[in-house]
Amino acid sequence: MAGLSLRCGDCGALLKSVEEAQEHAELTKHSNFSESTEAVLNLVCTTCGKPCRSKTETDLHTKRTGHADFEDKTMEMAKPIDLEAAPKAPAESGERAGDESGQPEEMVVPEVDSSLLEQLESMGFPTARATRALHYSGNSSIEAAINWVAEHEDDPDIDEMPLVPNEKKTEADKPALTPEEVKMKAQELRERARKKKEEEERRMEREREKERIRIGKELLEAKRIEEENERKRIMALRKAEKEEENRAREKIRQKLEEDKAERRRKLGLPPEEPGTAKPSAAPVEEKKSFVPVKPATKTERMRDCLRSLKQHHKDEDAKVKRAFQTLLTYIGNVAKNPNEEKFRKIRITNPTFQDRVGSLNGGIEFLELCGFEKLEDGEFLLLPRDKVDMAILNSAGSELNSAISNPFFGVL
Repeated sequence: MAGLSLRCGDCGALLKSVEEAQEHAELTKHSNFSESTEAVLNLVCTTCGKPCRSKTETDLHTKRTGHADFEDKTMEMAKPIDLEAAPKAPAESGERAGDESGQPEEMVVPEVDSSLLEQLESMGFPTARATRALHYSGNSSIEAAINWVAEHEDDPDIDEMPLVPNEKKTEADKPALTPEEVKMKAQELRERARKKKEEEERRMEREREKERIRIGKELLEAKRIEEENERKRIMALRKAEKEEENRAREKIRQKLEEDKAERRRKLGLPPEEPGTAKPSAAPVEEKKSFVPVKPATKTERMRDCLRSLKQHHKDEDAKVKRAFQTLLTYIGNVAKNPNEEKFRKIRITNPTFQDRVGSLNGGIEFLELCGFEKLEDGEFLLLPRDKVDMAILNSAGSELNSAISNPFFGVL
């Protein structure tokens, strides 16, 4: 079956002739066309005779004019596409050239909606004025035509019949292209489309490169900010460590001063005046003195034990924190259930205990400060019921809570 239309492979539009395909290609830059046995739809309005090529056009026409009846003349108007049509005779071409060069373009009265024209004439408008109003208002409605007349009633040509070029003759006068010209035109359109596609790809590549550069800069800036924040955090940590060390030294100094004052009071010596200058050799003399120093309490020994554990494993924060939490669980279970022997007895060889507490320097020592004792076989730690001291257990719990919650605990 012969082809009745040309289909655009890019957008799917159906075109009636090679000339329409060329115009479509120039407007849309599409270049992929093929013959189709499907005819271009031709729906003619039974009221005003306007042809429509698609359902969309009929809907728009109905919306503008109110005309809803259309006659399908698709097959009546369909003509086979002739891609190999021979060029017209030179004489005919000469006549056309003479017409284009010597004769003026044929002008005709535009087609308007006859029913709207009759209504305007019945209202008293002259035929020329009504025709002009309907043509320039788009043949849409009586209201639009009357509004146009009201806006242009002072025009000098308001009562002249409007004339428009004869589009049918213009279309008929268009020269047909030879098959060679059609092929050359198609090749030109394809080449233009290829160049446009390459240009678009280069533009997209430039955009992608700009995006990669932007993302790289953002990553570098984010890394710089992260390193700066880490540096500030380390500086703050060191500052806090120094402050904690200074507080500890000040506390020890005050404790020594209090002990010294207490010893002077017991010996019946007067209090030392604050402004009295101390000799340079005083620290040496104090070291050589045989005055006994008050021994550290069990709570302080527990704190020192936890600090020692953290310092011996300073690069294993997660392991140290898990050990503190495990010790807190042991102490809490005994404090809540002092009569339950299962909470007061720990198997030292248990793999879990060894991994969490036993293998860490100071873990078992802390439990022994809390009252646990090794049995003779060395396999168990046992806290006898009569040696459960709730005050010591509470102190141990407080020290463990402090070690877990204080990020600077034990960092000297």
